[in-house]
Amino acid sequence: MNPIAARRLWSGRGLALLGIVLVAANLRNAVAALSPIVAEINVDVALGAVSLGVLGMLPPVCFSVFGIFTPMVTRRHGLELPLVLALALIAVGHVIRGLSGSVTMLIIGSVVAFAGLGVGNVLLPPLVKKYFPDRVGLMTSLYVTVVALSTLIPPLIAVPVADAAGWRVSLGMWMVLALLALVPWITMLLGNRAVRTPTPIVEEADATILGRLWKSSIAWAITGIFAASALNAYAMFAWLPRLLVDTAGVSPAQAGTLLAVYAGMGIPGALIIPVLAARIANVGPLVYVGVFAFVAGDLGLLFAPETLTWLWVGLAGLGPLFFPLALVLINLRSRTHAGAVALSSFVQSIGYIVGALGPLLFGLAHELSGGWTWPLLFLLATALPILFAGAVIGRPHMLEDDLARSRSR
Repeated sequence: MNPIAARRLWSGRGLALLGIVLVAANLRNAVAALSPIVAEINVDVALGAVSLGVLGMLPPVCFSVFGIFTPMVTRRHGLELPLVLALALIAVGHVIRGLSGSVTMLIIGSVVAFAGLGVGNVLLPPLVKKYFPDRVGLMTSLYVTVVALSTLIPPLIAVPVADAAGWRVSLGMWMVLALLALVPWITMLLGNRAVRTPTPIVEEADATILGRLWKSSIAWAITGIFAASALNAYAMFAWLPRLLVDTAGVSPAQAGTLLAVYAGMGIPGALIIPVLAARIANVGPLVYVGVFAFVAGDLGLLFAPETLTWLWVGLAGLGPLFFPLALVLINLRSRTHAGAVALSSFVQSIGYIVGALGPLLFGLAHELSGGWTWPLLFLLATALPILFAGAVIGRPHMLEDDLARSRSR
């Protein structure tokens, strides 16, 4: 294959660049904007532990379900039109959440918004491939960093906005960002570009390979670290502010800031971990560093939450470095394109479903025990399977070798 000649980033594709960055800016704000202002919402809409657990598990469930169906839509309608519809769903979801008068409406609005996010998650990589085939690495790093920022910023401003203008504005204002992201893509659709480039298909996994992955140790190991990352991250996004208010004695605004610290720890991980994983033979130590970090952070929150709270939160936030590690290992531990696609589908579909259980089980543990000890012990228990997964991942063997061995047995 001939290498693609690089050209200037803005050359003939400025709208696409702006559009991709703006889409990325929308992909996590609905996830991180709610939990810091639960106390304010609770004044008008009663939110029990179960309701909060359900709201916390919705993002990974929607990401999994709507991500699965996205390829079917893109085969008929290309990439841009489904993206416009996804951004419209995100905007409508924000509005419904802001106008909610009941838990039911809040859940419906969240499902609508998260459905748009799930579609956007799937569409961004092929959009980069279509418009920036010569700058895939740069654009991927750019949009992943923007996604991380869209997780970090909402907790910082949710409480101040809610105090100044009410929680409905704090939830609904993100509609503006979704509408802004619509502008470049609608402009491109209406402009009807003269040169029509073929739309890359968002590939589905080969059913034959996918069926054999259940016997692959490397597939289960990568799925394990991805699932643990999702479970811990979504549990914390749903419950960390309330936990800190109860145990560390911080204000809701301070808890929102600390949630932003937790989210912000994902940025260096996203930038560094894939590069390190690609350069070292044994990635097991990266797994063990992540385990040490989140275990130390959770133990600090359990035994000394009022002392060095920011340190415990920051360490706990380093745990989700498993997320970028799992994504890069999908390519590093597979030889063929079909194997990578199948492995990606296997890892993410199972991982997000397991991740969805985190907020719900964490909330149930809090409801049943009346405190935060058992919920934190539940998260700490997830370290054990990660250690086993790290031992498997550390061996530089390939998915296809696993499949060949399982087939010969």
